[in-house]
Amino acid sequence: QDAIDRKEKRSETFKTAVHGLETDTPALKTEELGRRAPQWVRDNLVTMCMRCKEPFNAITRRRHHCRACGYVVCARCSDYKAELQYDGNRLHRVCRECYIFLTGHTVLEDREEKHKGILEKGAAEVSSRSLLCSSLQLLDKNSKGGTRGWFVIPQDDPLVLYIYAAPQDVRAHTSIPLLGYQVKDLPQSDSRHLFQLVQSRQVYTFVADTEELKQRWMRVMARSAAGITDPEDEEEEDAD
Repeated sequence: QDAIDRKEKRSETFKTAVHGLETDTPALKTEELGRRAPQWVRDNLVTMCMRCKEPFNAITRRRHHCRACGYVVCARCSDYKAELQYDGNRLHRVCRECYIFLTGHTVLEDREEKHKGILEKGAAEVSSRSLLCSSLQLLDKNSKGGTRGWFVIPQDDPLVLYIYAAPQDVRAHTSIPLLGYQVKDLPQSDSRHLFQLVQSRQVYTFVADTEELKQRWMRVMARSAAGITDPEDEEEEDAD
């Protein structure tokens, strides 16, 4: 089952990632919850529950949609029902947050509130305010295999590269501090557009979908690695 999950993630989840956030659907305003049918977030744009951030799997944690906000959530986070005005006030499955808003009822928290760590930044939110975001492939150390994902350098955290499994995930699975790295161009190999981040013995090799995208990433990463975070500093560097 693990092999099936990995295959599904690689072959389906990232077919849409290369298109960026063009597939995003606008979120409902708070006052519209329950009054207007939401546009559902597509299943293959997330790999984890958009509420509790636990990863989905085919058996114990399956995908469900909140009928109020359209988020993809697990069964535990959508184990609530509320009347929805847009469907004749019929009861529908909703997430905990929408249940509280729509009913006014309080829900006892059965687990300690997790501190929002550095990786718990939603991909869609961060991408909308990013220096650059796109699908890339990060190669293994032997450069033969690798993991394709959604890569983001946020405007409010420009010295860090965040790596998500999918462009709508609510938590990054890893991050790379860029300060001090060197950006190295590599010759095209087997129609692959390669470049690297290098610092001492630590080397990350990336594959971009196009040469133009590769050059954009190299420019942005080079500025972040040099600690250039102010637009004025960026202009001065370009002038030099």
